[in-house]
Amino acid sequence: MKSFPRVLIVEDEAAIAELVAVNLRHNGFTPIWAEDGEAAQRELDAVLPDVVLLDWMLPGQSGLQLARKWRADARSKSIPILMLTARGDEPEKVAGLDAGADDYITKPFSTQELLARIRAVLRRRAPEHSGESVTVADLHLDPDTYRVSWRGQPLKLGPTEFKLLHHLMRHAERVHSRAQLLDKVWGDHVFIEERTVDVHIKRLREALGEAAALLETVRGAGYRITAAAHGPNA
Repeated sequence: MKSFPRVLIVEDEAAIAELVAVNLRHNGFTPIWAEDGEAAQRELDAVLPDVVLLDWMLPGQSGLQLARKWRADARSKSIPILMLTARGDEPEKVAGLDAGADDYITKPFSTQELLARIRAVLRRRAPEHSGESVTVADLHLDPDTYRVSWRGQPLKLGPTEFKLLHHLMRHAERVHSRAQLLDKVWGDHVFIEERTVDVHIKRLREALGEAAALLETVRGAGYRITAAAHGPNA
């Protein structure tokens, strides 16, 4: 029997939640509705969804608080989170991304835009499997086992950061613009702004620890992974 992707809708406005749920069902998804953070946590504890649609403004815990909480939990940290917000200005969007959201969508939104964003985050969830591991300096990435290590010590990366690092390492020394990274890593960037890349680069640096020295920002151009930044005695 075919399994349909489970989408957890965390939205306190019943009319919006029902409209979203109906459209998801008609397009091959299994929607689950939670009206607040407590109900959402119960759903996550029971069965992990494939993606979460998380409203910014909720009774009790806010969407930002929930996103931070789930990102800090090893069990739920890799679930794609799409933030639903009525706040369209950039500082609010960046706050959502910094809290752990993979993307955001501003109300009111069209059904096609919502579906496109959901499909995009689901595509990004799975890393590219080239079959070949790649090493830059002492940083090693194996796409088949989904493992990254620095000087033999394992590193923990989220799915988007893994794909971002994989692409940069496969093309080491090359400078990649934000637009190029959106195209190669996100795949479908019709609705995603370039500022999103900066947020994920920040997350990647935090996850890399000492190895973050390999990830360079080239002012006015973009980002690159370079072995030159880490000498043998560094």
